Amino acid sequence: MTTKDVARAGKRGPYAKSEERRQTILDAAHAVFAARGYRGGSLQDVADRAGMSQTSLLHYFPSKRDLLMSVLERRDEITSGAFPDDMEEGLADSVIRTALYNEGIPGVIELYTVLCAESVTDEHPGRDYFTERYERLRASYGRRFAELAAVGRLRPGVDPDEAAMSLVALWDGLQTQWLLAPDDVDVAERLRGYLKLVIVPESN
Repeated sequence: MTTKDVARAGKRGPYAKSEERRQTILDAAHAVFAARGYRGGSLQDVADRAGMSQTSLLHYFPSKRDLLMSVLERRDEITSGAFPDDMEEGLADSVIRTALYNEGIPGVIELYTVLCAESVTDEHPGRDYFTERYERLRASYGRRFAELAAVGRLRPGVDPDEAAMSLVALWDGLQTQWLLAPDDVDVAERLRGYLKLVIVPESN
């Protein structure tokens, strides 16, 4: 190993250690915020779960708000696996696959549901995140329903934008019910039922 290789290895070592600590904090914050919300979960709770002092935690995340936004960003990275770039599929298949994918990731639905509900409270730092997310979802699904309407596959009288808004509302509501009674609520099946009501089956 050359002197340059040793130097490179030395640089990678501290960086890898720092990144590992950062991920440990994010995992801890994810669990705390999912269980207690942003307001109910303290930085000390996160630090205790991560096995470090609050001072050490603040070295990586200067404020609780910074930590929350990083947790939400990581949540998006985790769930992005439901959208492979090389897969083309219909709207219904995409929705069902995403719902099942998210159910398989521990804590993701809990975190989203708790923080989304909490974001409507005064001066919550996640409010803009969820407002913009809902806007993107409504617009995205609205376009997909409009594409179906253009080829005669949206049932008569169904407005694409209203169908999109209803889909988003139904999905979030079903997830909340699923968290409360997972053995009684089948999110994917109920979403499939809604989509059958508004989308005309593809003719063979």
